[in-house]
Amino acid sequence: MVTPLRVLQTDRIMDRYADVLTAGSAHHWTFASGWDHERQIEALRTADVLVAASMTTEMARAAGRLRLVHVTGAGYDKIPLADLPAGVRVVNTFHHGRSIAEYVLASAVLLARRVPRSDAEFRRGVWRSVLTDPAVPLGPTLHGRMVGLIGLGEIGTEVARLAGAFGARVQAVRARPSAAGPAGVELAWVGGIDELDRLLATSDVVVVTVPLTDATRGLLGEKQYRLMRPDALLINVARGPVLDEAATYAALADCTIAGAALDVWWGHPREGKPPASHDFAALPNVLLTPHQAGHTDDTFRGRAQDIAAAIDALAAGHPLRNVVH
Repeated sequence: MVTPLRVLQTDRIMDRYADVLTAGSAHHWTFASGWDHERQIEALRTADVLVAASMTTEMARAAGRLRLVHVTGAGYDKIPLADLPAGVRVVNTFHHGRSIAEYVLASAVLLARRVPRSDAEFRRGVWRSVLTDPAVPLGPTLHGRMVGLIGLGEIGTEVARLAGAFGARVQAVRARPSAAGPAGVELAWVGGIDELDRLLATSDVVVVTVPLTDATRGLLGEKQYRLMRPDALLINVARGPVLDEAATYAALADCTIAGAALDVWWGHPREGKPPASHDFAALPNVLLTPHQAGHTDDTFRGRAQDIAAAIDALAAGHPLRNVVH
């Protein structure tokens, strides 16, 4: 007989999928996303499983009974691994690759065709196009353009797949360049991170998908932007600090590069920090979104199914998938 587990759920988005998480479940679920920190800590003292996007050091140290932390996304940089009790496993989940890839390709098309700038002008009552102003450039299509991927995990693979449907060529750098390439995806070239300069210099669209680590923090700075083509586009769907903030702002303000879509930032309102210390909103060549590239029903429904399955597997003593700690 499987003993029901005590599960504490603190992710506000996952509250929407309570029916998926608890369908047919014998476990004891507590949905605590709206609770204050102290109340969450108290509840965690008797929990077997924490389902969360983030966790404080105080929570980790209070979790004496905890067996599993199931992160509600791919990134686990907000889980204090070193402070968890011995034996606690951390598992993540994905399902965001296709959603983010669609955002990347949509952003690339919008930026290449100057849609954010035209939208802002039109809202001010300015009708400006190649018919009314000979200085307005004609934007390219993605067909035949080179998309450069920094990272070739789930997101990078799906970007490559969709880019191919647009007729774009794709190249990539990744941590393990000799690893087998994704099935059904044609790549012009794959290199190691040490060949980043080559990718930057030869890509029309640069897409950042790598996780934030000590090695990737500040990966793109002033030197890297000067290697890029002046008509190149940058799309960051990884983590804000992978880009040097000041250098990114300068490259866009000075038109060292043509434009960017920024979906991830250097701060978060929930942490009491502004998204950035530079005024990216004042730049006409930037598409700004609040870390929503992966926010689709497909993404979170798939994640909820993974979480429910993992908790059942833990209770039954079966192996867990996607163990990261």
